[in-house]
Amino acid sequence: MSPGAGDLVSGTVVLDIGKTNAKLTLIDAAGQTLAEARTPNTVRRDGPYPHHDTERLWSWMLDQLRELSLLARIRAIVPVTHGATAALIDDAGLVLPVPDYEHVPGDAVDAARYDALRPPFDESGSPQLPAGLNLGRQLDWLQARFPAEFARTQHVLMYPQYWAWRLCGVAASEVTSLGCHTDLWRPRVGRWSSLVERLGWEKLFPPRRDAWSRLGKLRPELAADTGLPADCEIVCGIHDSNASLLRHLLTLQQSGPCTVLSTGTWVIAAALGSATQPLVEAQDMLANCNVFGDAVPCIRFMGGREFGAIAGTQPASFGLDELQRLIAQQTLALPCFAETGGPFAGQPGRITGPAPKTPAEQAALATLYVVLMADHCLAALGTTGRVVVEGAFTANPWFGPLLAGLAEGRDVTVSDDSSGTTCGAWLLNAWGSAPEATAAPVAALNLPGWRAYRDAWRTKAGAK
Repeated sequence: MSPGAGDLVSGTVVLDIGKTNAKLTLIDAAGQTLAEARTPNTVRRDGPYPHHDTERLWSWMLDQLRELSLLARIRAIVPVTHGATAALIDDAGLVLPVPDYEHVPGDAVDAARYDALRPPFDESGSPQLPAGLNLGRQLDWLQARFPAEFARTQHVLMYPQYWAWRLCGVAASEVTSLGCHTDLWRPRVGRWSSLVERLGWEKLFPPRRDAWSRLGKLRPELAADTGLPADCEIVCGIHDSNASLLRHLLTLQQSGPCTVLSTGTWVIAAALGSATQPLVEAQDMLANCNVFGDAVPCIRFMGGREFGAIAGTQPASFGLDELQRLIAQQTLALPCFAETGGPFAGQPGRITGPAPKTPAEQAALATLYVVLMADHCLAALGTTGRVVVEGAFTANPWFGPLLAGLAEGRDVTVSDDSSGTTCGAWLLNAWGSAPEATAAPVAALNLPGWRAYRDAWRTKAGAK
């Protein structure tokens, strides 16, 4: 017999749309996960350009909410998504499909026009990025290529707020997505960039709300369809890597400066009071905005994507033998193995030295590679203090110890939660009752020749 409504515990649902997968997580009032469902985040190649399959995600989400409504009384839904993505809407819904940021918008003429418009790096904190990773480039191309549809647009919604709008009908903007290498925002002063002002786009963005704001209640027809309570609230939502920062921001005064490595499809090093070097645009450094609107020095690379390119789609397990063999024989994976951004963007990835002979050696080499890339990012920012690993790479038992072994006194801790994104999004609905950001310290793994291997990698990679 299923429990009655009065017997159900209260819960929060986090809708987490990453670049590779989407996830729904049901979390109770104590922060414990009760249920989770995943699905691939697919890109459609039909239509006017490659775009996100928002209708498939919507149908999947409603199906999952119907099931989750039997497990808990869901009090709130919090959307969290990847960046560089926006939806153009009118009263009826999408005016145009939501572009995939890996699509190159337009041709050389479009690129030249936009490059003449985009704000300088010292204003926006946004490096010039490939494809559509600068959201302003997407919007400029959509306006030029689809003028009638763009003219019908009532709101440009950042991607978390698009899902919030679909759920409750309230349009809002939020700073973590606005300030994520978009060219649309001035992180250091907290206002629109000269690009937005020049093109008159201010009116297209709805009022800004805090990420933790309750925008409204679930649309009545959705409550009836899913079985969720009529008073279920929709939270404004947040950019995913900023969700990973949230616990650490809330405890920063007690714990001191640190650098958070948010790991997944993207690996983003965010220096919370720990950067000593200026941002360098050519290295894919940027100033993101945290949930309070403050600029955060960051550097990133597409670590999850590159790991898969080296290790294969089903990485094998490996041990010390494989790591030591690769280091001893100087098998180096040199950047980069993804075409989208990173400090070595434009360089073709390659393997030098004896090629890995087994799937286990491939996975070991992929691990060495992402550790060396993370080490490069930390050095480029000039970080000090603790390094906290969040996200997917917490499941790799070698990542933290190898990273700690590359610098004297480097204090590396690994988060107790493999999804800092989900936990951070949950905190938006549990504002004021944040759990302590706990992380387990790791012992440095000082393999023979490991630092010399790093030095050889830096030289051959052309690291600055």
